[in-house]
Amino acid sequence: MKRHIPNAITCANLFSGCIGIVFAFKGDLQTAAYFVVLSGIFDFFDGMVARLLNVKSAIGKDLDSLADMVSFGFLPGVIMFNLLKLSYYPSDYLPYVGFLITVFSALRLAKFNNDERQTEDFIGLNTPMNTLFICSLPFIAVDYPQVVYSSILLIAITLITSLLLVSEIRIFSLKFSDFSWAKNKIKFIFLILSAMLIAVLKFAAIPFVLVIYIASSVLHFRSIPPSNN
Repeated sequence: MKRHIPNAITCANLFSGCIGIVFAFKGDLQTAAYFVVLSGIFDFFDGMVARLLNVKSAIGKDLDSLADMVSFGFLPGVIMFNLLKLSYYPSDYLPYVGFLITVFSALRLAKFNNDERQTEDFIGLNTPMNTLFICSLPFIAVDYPQVVYSSILLIAITLITSLLLVSEIRIFSLKFSDFSWAKNKIKFIFLILSAMLIAVLKFAAIPFVLVIYIASSVLHFRSIPPSNN
């Protein structure tokens, strides 16, 4: 039975993503964002449980990517599609630009599955973090609609995040091989700053967290010797 537990958690990720998509198509983008968070929690724990139970499998890896494609690929594309529909100066075709996020998320996940350099960390922005950023926009729009519903800004966000997904920027994973301060101080500082920002700003903190995540990853990999890969 234990070999099925991680896959069951992965399926919960997929199920949550499907529900989020339904709410996103209905235009309830904030509720959709909460299901993204739930998917992210399941996505974090399926890998952890698989390692604890020592039940890694090729099927589990593929299932994880398929679930991520729905929760962190299609769902953020639907959210951006809806944001562009609500944007200032929309056209009939402009909202479909949002699905570039879905396309590049698929490319990113396929690259991840076949890139031997990404066994411990990431090359390019990971899809869950990108999705959290996209999902923060409807919350920010409550206080700053003139900013978020700018068609130019939304298209720029779509293009920039799509490129980040398939970029060669090294991004650290939040999986810890040990919890020593010397090896993980930048990760710990990132987590502390992120927690403080989220406690104060809630979802509006996510854009700042994304910037700090990328910047701290650059610092982290500059502080350690390069790998042979």
